Amino acid sequence: MSDATRSGRQFGDGPLGRFTALVHTLLVVELLLLLTTLPGLLPLLLLDRDASNLPLAAACLVPVGPAVSAALYALRHQRPDPTDLRPAALFRRGYRDNLPGALRVWVPALLWLTVVAVNLAHLAAAAVPPWWAALLLLVAVAVALCAANALVVTSLFTFRTRDVARLALYFLVRARGVTLGNLALLAAAAGVTAVFSEAVLAMSGALFVLAFLRISDPMTERIRKEFTA
Repeated sequence: MSDATRSGRQFGDGPLGRFTALVHTLLVVELLLLLTTLPGLLPLLLLDRDASNLPLAAACLVPVGPAVSAALYALRHQRPDPTDLRPAALFRRGYRDNLPGALRVWVPALLWLTVVAVNLAHLAAAAVPPWWAALLLLVAVAVALCAANALVVTSLFTFRTRDVARLALYFLVRARGVTLGNLALLAAAAGVTAVFSEAVLAMSGALFVLAFLRISDPMTERIRKEFTA
């Protein structure tokens, strides 16, 4: 074995090598996230924050689901070795393979959330009691958390859509740490969007996806052990 090969392996196995690999992977994934969500992100930034634009905003968010699915796949399968970095190839593979499944999960969730958001925006006109707004908020949060679980499952495993939905609902209750972690991450994303803009959230998308993946690790490990051969 040559000195150069030995040195490369030592660098790749050390903390500096792993950190370098992670930074490179996050930068590439962030760039690809921006490119794949750009068709929806640009018109979304131009929309006024008005209730009448909620269906248009939902349509603009359709590309986000497949992009996040591809990012989850790339971050999950990328080896922490600076001599074997393939985040772009992994992202492309994840996008291609996961596109149908991600859309089957993401589009219905967007439709549900849009309906809830439109109803919340017109509560005063509907003259409904205050508790109805709280119930709608609970429904929206539950839909978002189920969609998050389903997106992870369909991105990292091969199941039928109905089985993906069942697993998402099952782990919403049985993996409480994952549910609470995703709830905190969802609140953080909403806070960044409210205080800054959707553009700031998009520019930190790879970090949010990495956190999303790490939070979901207990769920994915249980699925691997209990539901796969």
